[in-house]
Parts: sequence; C-alpha cells; structure tokens
Amino acid sequence: MASVLVVEDDQFVRSALIRHLTDASHTVRSVGTALEALREVAHFRFDVVILDLGLPDLDGSEALKMLRGITDVPVIIATARDDETEIVRLLNDGADDYLTKPFSVEHLSARMAAVLRRSGAGGAAEAPLSRVIRVGGLAIDPLRRQAELDGAPLDLTRREFDLLTFLAGRPGVVVPRKELLAEVWQQSYGDDQTIDVHLSWLRRKLGETAARPRYLHTLRGVGVKLEPPQAGLEPPQ
Repeated sequence: MASVLVVEDDQFVRSALIRHLTDASHTVRSVGTALEALREVAHFRFDVVILDLGLPDLDGSEALKMLRGITDVPVIIATARDDETEIVRLLNDGADDYLTKPFSVEHLSARMAAVLRRSGAGGAAEAPLSRVIRVGGLAIDPLRRQAELDGAPLDLTRREFDLLTFLAGRPGVVVPRKELLAEVWQQSYGDDQTIDVHLSWLRRKLGETAARPRYLHTLRGVGVKLEPPQAGLEPPQ
C-alpha cells in the first residue's frame, strides 16, 4: 500500500479522504497549508501527494511549483476548477493527474493506482546499477536504494538519495550545477537554490557543514564534488 500526503484545508473533505485512504490500507498524513506540505515532503517519503488548489496561504498551482523544486513525488491535483487551459498548465507544471471536485472515492482510487503504476517505472536518476558505490565511509546501493555512512544507515529522501548517488558515482569530479539539474532533476534550467537546499539537508545527514565539509565540496561558480575525507581531517570520535 502507498504512503499518501493529503493537502486539503477543508476539514470535512480532508477527514473523508483520510478515512477512505486509511480504510484502503494506505498510510496517510495530512496538512492544511502549502508550507506545511513543503515541510512534510522535505522530511518524509511519500508515494503520492493529493493537492488541493484552494489553500489559505498559497495557491495550489504555486505550491505545485515549489514541491517540484524539492521532490518528484507523484502529485494528483484535487480541484473544483474545470477550466481546460488551467488544467493543461498544471499538467505542464508537473502535476501527474487531476480530479475535479466532487469526485467519488472509487474515482480517486483508480487515479491513484494509475499514477502509482507509472511512478513505479522510475526514471533516469533511479536506474539501478549492479554494484555498491563506496567512497570513504559511504556505501551506496543504487539497486536497493540504501545508503550507509560508517556502517550506519542514512535516512534520505528520494531526491537526496539520487543526488548523493550521482555525485558518488563521480568521486573527485566537479559536477556543474547545470548538469545536476539535468541529470538528477531532469530539468534543463532551474533555481540554484534548489540544489543548495538539498546539499544543506544532505550535509546535515552526513554530519558536516558547508564551512567544514567532509564529503561534499562546493566550488563557488563552478559546481559540486564528492570525495572521501582527507586523512587527518576526520572529526574526533
């Protein structure tokens, strides 16, 4: 079953969705604002997000763009708007599907199943490799999507894992930000802040900071590289 984030400010609709999804054996978390949704996807893994457009703090279409900046989790738009132009725009902005309110629970279940089938195919950044990547104390298994640091498992989001795997596959090589956007985010252009945010989260989980890097090194105006810590520069045990 799937892990689902419901983003809906109408308490009645929200409760009904939670009840239906829980009854269908899905794991459900729910929030009522766009900012809460961004925090949720930054800290938890979800298989699908159901996103209402009429949120109190930010229009759902803007929330969708911000979500796409930090995650590629499938997003199903739930909206009372039925304007074809807007629906096309939402799909072009990264929505995986949409439902026009009111909708039945059976319709939602069918759309969710279709989206989950498609997302299960994976993308270029998730292509499984046949070996474990080792850089210093890092061990990354792309096939099982597991990573360890000094023998301890790392709890990484989907995008964090993809970013770490891509850089670890090129140890010591400075990767331009444009290449990271193309290969990890599958975007030909984007905001550098997206990369900076993910690097910051990744550094925190690797026990380092930008000022005192161990594995991740940023070369201002050039790119990012991952390499093992230099001898004598390991933090005290």
